[in-house]
Formats: sequence, structure tokens, C-alpha cells
Amino acid sequence: MRGVEQGVSFDRRELGVILSLYGRMVAAGEWRDYGISCLRHSAVFSVFRRTAEHPLYRIEKHPALRNRQGMYAVIGMDGQILKRGHDLAQVLKVLERKMLRVIEND
Repeated sequence: MRGVEQGVSFDRRELGVILSLYGRMVAAGEWRDYGISCLRHSAVFSVFRRTAEHPLYRIEKHPALRNRQGMYAVIGMDGQILKRGHDLAQVLKVLERKMLRVIEND
């Protein structure tokens, strides 16, 4: 009998970085819900404006890309990769810039 394959997941530090940004975006009224998927080759944190919609953004972790372009990526609703890299906090800055634009419009 084969062992059960473990999926990829975010560790505590990674979730802390993601949830910190998520909390700020919820407070700004931009995001309202999220979902986490732990798949065989990747982990995905999906962000929603409303529960029944497609995700606004997907924050993805692909460990197989660690030695290439980086294992973290932020992907927009249209599937476009907005930022990719080795450092999660740096990759998430693309979303923080969007938050600054939202606040400036008020």
C-alpha cells in the first residue's frame, strides 16, 4: 500500500504575511472572503470580493519553481501573473500598491 501523498501548503509564517495583508484589505472594504486550496503541486490562497464570485486574486506557492523564477506568484482575475518571486512579502507588494490607490481615491 502506498503512502498518502501530502499536498503543498502554506506554513505559519507565510499565512501570517498573507493574512496581515488580507486584514488590511478587508478593513479597506476591498476584500470580503478567501479560500485556501492545498493541491498536490501547489497551494493557493484565493481572495474574493463576494463569496459567489471568481477570485479577484490568487496567491500561489509552487515549490517546484523555487530554483527558477520563484515559488510565489500573484495572479489576477484574468489569469495574468502580476508578480512572481522568491520572497512572499515582496511578491505581495503588488497588491499593497493597489490598496494605496484605493485609499487615495477616497
